Amino acid sequence: MSQFDLVILGGGSGGYACALRGAQLGLSVALIEADKVGGTCLHKGCIPTKALLHSAEIADGAREGSKFGVNSTFNGIDMDGVNSYKDGVISRLHKGLQGLVKSRNITYIEGHGKLVSKDTVEVNGQRYTGKNIILATGSFARTLPGLEIDGKQIITSDHGTKMDYVPKSVIVLGGGVIGCEFASVWKSFGSEVTIIEGLPHLIALEDESSSKQLERAFRKRGINFELGVKFKSATKSKKGVTITLEDGKEFTADLLMVSVGRGPVSANLGYEEQGITMDRGYVIVDNKCRTNVPGIWAVGDLIPTLQLAHVGFAEGMLVAEEIAGLNPRPINYDGIPRVTYSDPEVASVGLTTAEAKKRGHDVVELSYDLAGNGKAQILGTAGSIKLVGEKDGPILGVHMVGARVGELLAEAELIFNWEARATDVASLIHAHPTLSEAMGEAHMALAGKPLHAHG
Repeated sequence: MSQFDLVILGGGSGGYACALRGAQLGLSVALIEADKVGGTCLHKGCIPTKALLHSAEIADGAREGSKFGVNSTFNGIDMDGVNSYKDGVISRLHKGLQGLVKSRNITYIEGHGKLVSKDTVEVNGQRYTGKNIILATGSFARTLPGLEIDGKQIITSDHGTKMDYVPKSVIVLGGGVIGCEFASVWKSFGSEVTIIEGLPHLIALEDESSSKQLERAFRKRGINFELGVKFKSATKSKKGVTITLEDGKEFTADLLMVSVGRGPVSANLGYEEQGITMDRGYVIVDNKCRTNVPGIWAVGDLIPTLQLAHVGFAEGMLVAEEIAGLNPRPINYDGIPRVTYSDPEVASVGLTTAEAKKRGHDVVELSYDLAGNGKAQILGTAGSIKLVGEKDGPILGVHMVGARVGELLAEAELIFNWEARATDVASLIHAHPTLSEAMGEAHMALAGKPLHAHG
């Protein structure tokens, strides 16, 4: 039996961040991973999907070159080439991460681990004891009752990142972030795409104004969607997959991708047996990621916080610092930046208008149309920056739609988390012509001194 300060079960974003930070702080660390260090984000999620989205952007650029005076032609998608590029990105990042783990003298154990006591994890018949156990076993792609994933005609995002062909037609069941990103990729690759979403809007967790702008953009791109009606059933045939909705409408396509969210990986891992409080498979924690069992912590997609890689990073580092006695501040989840990397991108931080009003804020709003931004005109993108503010108070939320707006989130995050007012940001000088200039213009307008906007 080996003893460590930290025994971490799961080497994804939350787990490896905890391991790296813990080792940096002088703690002895064992990191256990059943597959590959980096987890879903690096190997099945964030990185491969964004690589596919970049290939999609290049494809659209080739199609639309004449708009910019470039004589280019689009001759089709070479999925072998796309996958080679994508896998190369993953491989380089994976090797770099392996090097980091090795350089910090972290004991890395490959194998399927199970919590066998309050301070011990068993892997491959070997037991590892920790003064602290960190659970970071991540999430899996959900499906719906009666909807069997076969990996061929009915797939999840896990299969979608590894496809070797471009389907002629696709139904995407679920219009959240993952569904919209894949819909965007496949449309750019040449597929006919239909999104089915049971809620009234695409990316329904975002501000309603952002959802409506994305819907307009998708209509313009020829991406079809059906909103507000729930899925009923699916049948497979040689022709493809036919789905029926509760209102009786039917849709048929070569491929059905199920994108109805991700669930926590927690079954049969010994969590309940050790008395850990659970809810629908999630491990329940306090604001420092402590479970109800002393010495056991949980981070990442396993706990009911935002399922984002950068949230896992933050939670993993928080736990390591708390164990090391640094007493870090709890995470303000309202201040977490969020991006949907479709075309156009949707990015936000802070509260939506509806949530701000629900919490009792005296809300003021302003939307700055990107039509007034020089760089947006150069890029040929439509969209806006919407500010949600407290009357005579700080900015409560920033909501953006348009090409590359995810790159504006760093400033938006600072504005929200430092409780800046519109007047604070309006006094800052933004480089011209940049998209970031639109952030300054929006705050100038809300502060009562618009420049390139009507006021």
